[in-house]
Amino acid sequence: MSTSTEPLRFDTKIAVLLREDLETWQRLNVTAFLVSGLGTTVPEVIGEPYEDADAVGYLPMFRQPVLVFEGTKETLTAAHARVLSRSLPRAVFTGDLFTTGNDHDNRAAVRAVRTPELDLVGLAVYGPRNAVDKVLKGARMHP
Repeated sequence: MSTSTEPLRFDTKIAVLLREDLETWQRLNVTAFLVSGLGTTVPEVIGEPYEDADAVGYLPMFRQPVLVFEGTKETLTAAHARVLSRSLPRAVFTGDLFTTGNDHDNRAAVRAVRTPELDLVGLAVYGPRNAVDKVLKGARMHP
């Protein structure tokens, strides 16, 4: 077990970009939905399961921090174009998903809209730190 207090610097980054005009409950909901896809498609982001001193087991979590950013609708649109051009693992959340009630309808709502017309309210991205930083150009850390 490591006792170092120096933070580990990862070569990769997990980031979420939220549209700045979302309500607090929407920000939390969108963030949770967006990051849920990364662990299933990018297994190296998941660490080992947890266990407390009484041997009660807990689910594994991301092995690195998730950084949350915010920006305007235009910032989100530009970030989306950059993430697509770099072919990085990504997830999107559109405004339409606030009105659906299940996974099937969520996928149908996204499928019904052409890429340039997506009403993006959130974007998650994973990849090399430099590439993710370029995708997020113009965004600011969430307060």
